[in-house]
Amino acid sequence: IDMLTIGQYLAPSNSHLPVRRYVHPDTFKMFEEKAYEMGFVHAAVGAMVRSSYHADQQAHEAGVAA
Repeated sequence: IDMLTIGQYLAPSNSHLPVRRYVHPDTFKMFEEKAYEMGFVHAAVGAMVRSSYHADQQAHEAGVAA
């Protein structure tokens, strides 16, 4: 596994489960640094990151053929 994404759950509407707490940007930065220390080639980490976040770009940079 070369790529990692970590995001924050954000309720899309008031009828969805509420957010219990928001993760501070410094915490996301720490997770990103740890991911690279662990050997991940790409790490997309932040509140608005989703599993498909720049997936095409990351795959291309990792040499994954489409």
